Amino acid sequence: MMAPQHRGPALLSRRRRWLTYLTLGGLWTTGAIWLVLHYGFERAGEFGATPHPLQPWALCAHALFAFGTLWLGGLLWAVHVAPNWRRHHRRTSGIVSVALLLLLVGSGFLLYYVADERWRLTASTLHWVLGLAALVPFLVHLLHGRTPRDRHPRRR
Repeated sequence: MMAPQHRGPALLSRRRRWLTYLTLGGLWTTGAIWLVLHYGFERAGEFGATPHPLQPWALCAHALFAFGTLWLGGLLWAVHVAPNWRRHHRRTSGIVSVALLLLLVGSGFLLYYVADERWRLTASTLHWVLGLAALVPFLVHLLHGRTPRDRHPRRR
């Protein structure tokens, strides 16, 4: 009987990798656009601050990408996170990335359901600070310790 061969990290297929980049990139970009529109382009109106006309559309696009990210999280857990957990491959940056994602899901849930303005402001600030910062651990996870095999995975 042959001993099982050690396989490398569970890499994503090209299609799944691009789906991940598109979804997470869209989520981050629409959140950043909303933030710029909300804090940089509000105007004083007759009844207080008037939001930029594209602000609701940016928020709607962000919510759409957020739903896609929840679906993507399940896919990545099954085909990427769980197999690599056993291999200890990029575990620290993966833990930080998943923890940030869970905090963002939680703060997004609070933004949707909390009515008290003080709690909402706290959840909002936490959400956008973590959201902007989430780019760093994602890039570290993506780029740290890459091997030539990682750069040229099997095509699927």
